[in-house]
Amino acid sequence: MNKTDLQILVDIRLKEANVLLKNGCYQGAYYLLGYALECAVKVCITKQVRENDFPNKPLAIASHTHNLSNLLKVAGLTNELSNQKNQDEDFKLNWAVAKDWSETARYAPVIAETKVRDFFEAITDDQSGVLQWLKNWW
Repeated sequence: MNKTDLQILVDIRLKEANVLLKNGCYQGAYYLLGYALECAVKVCITKQVRENDFPNKPLAIASHTHNLSNLLKVAGLTNELSNQKNQDEDFKLNWAVAKDWSETARYAPVIAETKVRDFFEAITDDQSGVLQWLKNWW
C-alpha cells in the first residue's frame, strides 16, 4: 500500500460512511469514518519513507496501530497538532471528538446518531476539520 492508495481509501471510506449515515446505519458510518481518518494520518507517515529504501522496522511496527494519537506521534505531527489546537478553538473541539475513535467500535451494537454526526463534522469541516488539517501534511 502506498500514499496514493491511502489517499484513495480516505475518499472511499468517507463516501461509504456518508451513505451509511444518510441511511441510518450509524455503527457502520462511525467505524468507517475512523478508518478514513486513520488512513489520512498514515498518508502523512508515508512522507517518512523513501522509494526503494529498506523499511525502517520501528517505523513500520509503530505504524501498525489504529490509535489516532499514537499515529500522529509516528507521523511527527504532535507539535503541529498542539499549535493548531492553540490557534483554532473549533479545530481543538473537532480533535477532541475525533481522537476518541477506536477500531473496537466495530463491536458496538449501538452508536448514537448525534455521536456519528458530530464525528463526521469534526473530520469533514472545511475550515477546522481534522482531515482538512491533515491534508496540509500530505
